[in-house]
Amino acid sequence: MDSDLIAKRKALLAPSYRLFYDDPVHPVRGEGAYLFGADGKRYLDAYNNVVPAGHCHPRIVEAVARQTATLNTHTRYLHEGILDYAEALLATFPKPLGQVTFTCTGSEANDLAIRIARYVTGGTGIIVTENAYHGVTATVAEISPSLGPSMPLGPHVRTVPAPGVGVDFAAGVRAAIADLLRHGIKPALLVVDTIFSSDGVAADPPGFLAPAVAAMHEAGGLFLADEVQPGFGRTGAAMWGFMRHGVAPDLVSLGKPMGNGYPVAGLVARPEVIAEFGAKIRYFNTFGGNPVAMAAARATLAVIQDERLMENAAATGAYLAAGLAAHGRVRGAGLFIGLELPGAALAARVVNGMRRRCVLISASGPGNNVLKIRPPLVFGRTEADLLLAALQESLADG
Repeated sequence: MDSDLIAKRKALLAPSYRLFYDDPVHPVRGEGAYLFGADGKRYLDAYNNVVPAGHCHPRIVEAVARQTATLNTHTRYLHEGILDYAEALLATFPKPLGQVTFTCTGSEANDLAIRIARYVTGGTGIIVTENAYHGVTATVAEISPSLGPSMPLGPHVRTVPAPGVGVDFAAGVRAAIADLLRHGIKPALLVVDTIFSSDGVAADPPGFLAPAVAAMHEAGGLFLADEVQPGFGRTGAAMWGFMRHGVAPDLVSLGKPMGNGYPVAGLVARPEVIAEFGAKIRYFNTFGGNPVAMAAARATLAVIQDERLMENAAATGAYLAAGLAAHGRVRGAGLFIGLELPGAALAARVVNGMRRRCVLISASGPGNNVLKIRPPLVFGRTEADLLLAALQESLADG
């Protein structure tokens, strides 16, 4: 009984854990864009961006199993796998971004980026958006306002309004820089999730990030593009979200979709940014970059490229966005879409109504009124039609 599992969770797991939906889902198997529940039902997964190649892709499963059965150790030994993947990964980035450090999670990657930025700039000030989420370590939790008022921001942190109608994002960044300087804090880093996921999704118009990045560089700070959410082709137009804006990040953090479910993440950097830090400060991560992680990541990237999943994200995303437009304001790019509804109560009702109809989505934004849709990149028109039908029925619920 799921009620017994819920009770056992409450007894055994820390209370900071949360479950999705009024009636939690209990999956026992996954395949492609679908999860299969202990209740015997098939669920359309329109939320899980951790598996861009789809649940349990056989090519990735085989690569992980083969490497697990052969060797798994750390990066202080020579191994071809880490170099093969680094070469393939960096080939997807603009030329100035030329070196990578591997971690286990996006939180670790962002934590490392902050350490590097403070070392390089001599500053401590960090600018993020008002409802940003960048991770769970002590350092990045302080720059994650979406964790709620019980998690205080650091005194070195300034927040700016997320991009939106009538918002001059660059002006907000310039004002935050001025406020930092007024309080004797030297700016070190502008951190942006380039799809603004927790802020309710903001993608357009392409290019709006450029003036804000220029302002941070003029102030002597660095720019970190947090690609944990929009990266690996999800936006459809480019492999990385920042590329839609014509900006040149100093650092790029990667996470969730990198290993199609296997825990692997990383930080890509311009070599001149990381050179002195790397020479003077040792960084070692026992599991970051291990051979199994690299096998998972290499297979995932190959599937994204070979199966043209970025192109599918563009085509299916456009089709889905057109269908969603009848129900509210649509935000996003590719297969990262937000649908703005009039209020949080309606959004929660729709999310739970769609769950009852076996379609899984969520909601985000400071008002929790933006439906957040970010399925595996194998999601096609058939799945889009199923989602649109479930949405229409859920909106009609009394």
